[in-house]
Amino acid sequence: MHYDVIIIGAGVAGLYAAIHMPKDKKVLVINKRETFKCNSFYAQGGVALAVDEKDVPLHIEDTLNAGDGLCCDAAVNEMSKNSRDVIDDIIERGFEFDKDKAGNLLYTKEAAHSCERILHAGGDATGRYMHHFLLKNNPHAQLSNTRVVDLLIKNGECYGVTVLDHRESRNIYAKDVIIASGGVGSLYEYHTNAPCISADMQGLCVMKGIELERMEMMQFHPTVYVDSKNAQKMLLTEALRGEGATIEDENGKRFLFDYDKRGELASRDIVSKSIYDYSKKTGMQIYLSMANFEYEYFMNRFPNIYKNLQDLGYDVPSQRVPISPAFHYAIGGIKSDLNGRVPSVKNLYAIGEVASTKVHGANRLASNSLLEGLVFAKNAVDDILNNPHIKEFVQFEVSDEVMSLKADKVKKNLLRKIMWENVSIVRTKSGLNEALSKINALLQENVGKLLKFRLLTAREIVISALARDKSVGVHTIIQEKEC
Repeated sequence: MHYDVIIIGAGVAGLYAAIHMPKDKKVLVINKRETFKCNSFYAQGGVALAVDEKDVPLHIEDTLNAGDGLCCDAAVNEMSKNSRDVIDDIIERGFEFDKDKAGNLLYTKEAAHSCERILHAGGDATGRYMHHFLLKNNPHAQLSNTRVVDLLIKNGECYGVTVLDHRESRNIYAKDVIIASGGVGSLYEYHTNAPCISADMQGLCVMKGIELERMEMMQFHPTVYVDSKNAQKMLLTEALRGEGATIEDENGKRFLFDYDKRGELASRDIVSKSIYDYSKKTGMQIYLSMANFEYEYFMNRFPNIYKNLQDLGYDVPSQRVPISPAFHYAIGGIKSDLNGRVPSVKNLYAIGEVASTKVHGANRLASNSLLEGLVFAKNAVDDILNNPHIKEFVQFEVSDEVMSLKADKVKKNLLRKIMWENVSIVRTKSGLNEALSKINALLQENVGKLLKFRLLTAREIVISALARDKSVGVHTIIQEKEC
């Protein structure tokens, strides 16, 4: 099986890359599970963009400020200056964002944005709508319920992938490979990610000697309903706070202003750490209050959140909902340039959440994730199309490694507990060293390759966190005496 391009992942980044590949190219999109099992599908708030030319410098400034000094200026400029173009492109292709009665696009505001610049669709279902639209418009072949378990690399060049399809391994070859497989949510006990987002490709890159960077930069969303048995917890979008929802303690105090003058509209790293600190000091449960919303508006603006919370027994918007921070987004990832190229391997690209262009720095600005996926997906495709090449075929043996063992499930749950307790919102040197010791011990045991992917990614996160002594953005490391 030979293709021009293999795309690993069918979220917004992977699918937007696919629809930009000409129909006469032989392209295969590989999806690990069902098509909706991706983080893009669950994106609620919307997609940020620079509304017009005047807003470009403001959007850049907001992104840089949220990134806490660690953004790559060139990456931020690239994303913001091209934001209007990619949004206009999907609108021209037929995608519909929410509009007012006069037919004007509706923009909303989220935390750390200086103005209303976030478009949404289906109220609180932007990711779902965009994902469905891109799936419908993808003209290329798609292979679902299939895992990529190896990259076929020889002499610094990628020739394709090995997949696990119905428990059988086989090789699929391509001139170029794009990794768009998403983040690392399943490494953590509490997370908002799709259940199959489990850091496979990051761990595989570690095995292959491909550099990961900024892996200590893991973002935790401050408003998540975690009181459920599901591994994936219920996200309560930042747009709620952008439009008037408030965070309060058991007594109704809006304590966030004790930490930052912006209160609920501070960047999500500050809000998450403030909730963590306040609840630890007071022992109180923290709540999200939506009482500022009128019933009809809330029901229409946030229809999925309304229905899900009503089904759980919460009479929203009048009744407040208990919340906690939970893991949400991997800022760090596979090192890549502004065209998505992985520097150390020819014909290999990484885009979206799995990649690290350093566009988010130390903290991602709300709703920049879908935008990042769109902009850098197009850049990657443009780079592939502008650099055609003839590739000599190289045959690879199919790997016969053991993918999983019965005991792996228990060890996966242990890893999730280790990461949540020691490598989450607030970290200590002793906690990180304890996590590293336990992860190394698990790596010495007899484990399947799929679990090894997770363990190697987790170890990279811990090692990166230990290497950064000072707190910045989402990385908070404190002295033991501060605990």
